[in-house]
Amino acid sequence: MKHTPLILSIIAFVAAATALILTLTAPKNHHKTVEAGESIQAAAGDIVYIRLDTLMMQYDMYSDLQSAFEAKAQTIESDLNKKGRKLESDIKNFENQINKGLLTRSAAEQQNNSLQQRQANLQNEAAQKQQELAEESQVLLNQVMYAIKTYLEEYNKEHNFAAILTTTESTNVVMVGAPALDITQEIVEGLNSEYIKTRNTTKKDE
Repeated sequence: MKHTPLILSIIAFVAAATALILTLTAPKNHHKTVEAGESIQAAAGDIVYIRLDTLMMQYDMYSDLQSAFEAKAQTIESDLNKKGRKLESDIKNFENQINKGLLTRSAAEQQNNSLQQRQANLQNEAAQKQQELAEESQVLLNQVMYAIKTYLEEYNKEHNFAAILTTTESTNVVMVGAPALDITQEIVEGLNSEYIKTRNTTKKDE
């Protein structure tokens, strides 16, 4: 009976989905950081910017959602690997029985068909889980970005900046920016303060 290395293929399926959520957290940053407590010198009408990768790394909401996602992905990977190891063990046992002449042709055909169906089902399950994780990772990022955008809209009602740009290591909207126009740390502190209130309220309601 021919079969693919199931465990490796399953790990690859799940790892690919999990990697989607990790790409934004790479600690890469060439912009000068404005330390916490250092005053922001930007004034109304200025164009300011946020280092989005740094913000995401320090945003508690993102950290909490990411931890929950990674735990779920690890559970799925563990379950699929367990099923894969059991199937491979059963395949080896079946092949040993065939080699030793311990099965009739009819029994061998039935077991072979059953094992092939189990293999196909497991591969389909792995593909389905990969899709689910990919969708969940996108929803997670959408939730975080929506929270950031909502906060910035309220924040700018008070500060009246002409524009708030974002920059990351891979997509530099701001190639060169004066440190005084970098509002990343101020936004991180504001977002985390708002998130703590929401998180505490949610825990009380549970």
